[in-house]
Amino acid sequence: MLPSENRLRRREDFATAVRRGRRAGRPLLVVHLRSGATDPHAPGESVPPTRAGFVVSKAVGGAVVRNAVKRRLRHLMRDRLALLSPGSLVVVRALPGAGDADHAQLARDLDAALQRLLGGGAR
Repeated sequence: MLPSENRLRRREDFATAVRRGRRAGRPLLVVHLRSGATDPHAPGESVPPTRAGFVVSKAVGGAVVRNAVKRRLRHLMRDRLALLSPGSLVVVRALPGAGDADHAQLARDLDAALQRLLGGGAR
């Protein structure tokens, strides 16, 4: 499970990540990343944690399927938070095919999208 301090909850944070961040799309999901803009060496400021949020619409499936997809994505993001700079905002939007995908397929698409956003993949 994703720790509480790493969960994105406020509407403004979701909007900031989606509107001002970079985006990478894959067949099962779209990842929006807004890198941390604070200077970790600035005096008197603590480094905010990386936070992640998830958007799973009714197009993915019924309530049971949507909650299962969200649980899988939260579990996958927990292991990948260390890859991101402190203060980053990540929004993972599940596409309709995510409801039928298994854990390995979601992990593969999430890894590919994050790699592209972090500069490791070609467009």
